[in-house]
Amino acid sequence: MKETKLGMTFKKDEKFGEWYSEVIVNSEMLEYYDISGCYILRPWTMEIWELMKEFFEAEIKKMKVQPYYFPLFITEDVLQKEKDHVEGFAPEVAWVTKSGKSELEAPIAVRPTSETAIYPYFSKWIRSHRDLPWKCNQWCNIVRWEFSSPTPFIRSREFLWQEGHTAFATKEEADEEVLHILELYRRIYEEFLAVPVFKGRKSEMEKFAGGLYTTSVEAFVPNTGRGIQGATSHCLGQNFAKMFDIRFEDEKGKRSMVWQNSWAYSTRSIGVMVMTHGDDKGLVLPPKVAPIQVIVIPVPFRDADTVAIKGACDSTVYTLNQAGIRAELDARDNYSPGWKYSHWEMKGVPLRIEIGPRDLANNQVRIVRRDNGAKADIPSVDLVEHVRVLLDGIQDTLFETAKQKRDACIEVVNTWDEFVAALNDKKLILAPWCDEEEVEKDVKARTKGDLGAAKTLCTPFDQPYLAEGTMCFASGKPAKTWSFWGRSY
Repeated sequence: MKETKLGMTFKKDEKFGEWYSEVIVNSEMLEYYDISGCYILRPWTMEIWELMKEFFEAEIKKMKVQPYYFPLFITEDVLQKEKDHVEGFAPEVAWVTKSGKSELEAPIAVRPTSETAIYPYFSKWIRSHRDLPWKCNQWCNIVRWEFSSPTPFIRSREFLWQEGHTAFATKEEADEEVLHILELYRRIYEEFLAVPVFKGRKSEMEKFAGGLYTTSVEAFVPNTGRGIQGATSHCLGQNFAKMFDIRFEDEKGKRSMVWQNSWAYSTRSIGVMVMTHGDDKGLVLPPKVAPIQVIVIPVPFRDADTVAIKGACDSTVYTLNQAGIRAELDARDNYSPGWKYSHWEMKGVPLRIEIGPRDLANNQVRIVRRDNGAKADIPSVDLVEHVRVLLDGIQDTLFETAKQKRDACIEVVNTWDEFVAALNDKKLILAPWCDEEEVEKDVKARTKGDLGAAKTLCTPFDQPYLAEGTMCFASGKPAKTWSFWGRSY
């Protein structure tokens, strides 16, 4: 079999969009499908998703969240019940109108999110204070038929996510859970994907339609100067409880409405990771989510003892696997070692181990890091310890590098002119704001252009000092808070 030429044709800093499309296809994460905005998620992606799922599932089980699965289809009358909510999703809802050749009596919606599918059943199941708190989660697919230019992972017409739905007797319990879940989302991004995020609250204009308030983790892509909502944890208040009559009887026999939350993160997180760490050789994977953390490649020269080299490779993989490290051997003999190096670099595997005749003679292995290309010869006896240290080091380095790049993009502005200059300079803007919806609408209108309008990304929980007399950058009114602004995906 003839070797095909490997490598990237686009550079990240020059043609970011083309580079991104090339990375996700060449690294075998995803394949384009014949319906626009829909993509085939290949094993490399699904294994990353499963590693994140494993962590999140274990954490929510500690919170006594139970697994459920609700149907994909929602009737029109139920979907229309919560007016604000359905208006927020209306442009994105896909409808089934036919079965075979016959028209359906009433169109059926494909879920854009599941609040309206789930809450009629909450009203049936929740009767007493003894039934609370009620906590459920489902891992499922979502369909949002929107937008003219989909971006794989980031904005697709069908995507995978988890969605948690919970009900409480008091607002205090709901508020507490919102922040607990948000912290889990921060950990997924920062500790697993090595992507720095801000935790904060969404503006009234940007909050979840029909909810009381929305919190989010927000990432930023320096190459495009765009913010990206990483995951959301919403307090729904009692809005849905009113609509769907979700009430409980307390200890004194008084009937009250529940307080509800919903929260979700999706396969979008994988796209954010690719954009953050990928380079001109392809994907760069943080070790915690890499399906293969170490790839072992035999390097037999002419007249070398190939059997002994293969034996040393097998033994290395076995030793690493026994220590809980995800290692594999690439023993394919129809590809040269050089081709294999490029292939696994493209797929972003954190560490490569090469074993040739000299390594065999010296009881060592050659280790190469994917993130910075650093090479080292390691004695075989100390292998596991060295690999562990290196994997931890790569994880930390990727996060710190990404954080430095993101922080270098933050610009603090105080005036409208500074704001416009920073926006055109692809900055993540931190500005004093009067926190008024009309002002945000005005900023959106005034910045509308080919690149998209600016909007609030979030009001960070970690607030800088706001000096008395500070004015809003956009309205000149007294500022109430510091908020992040920018263009977004």
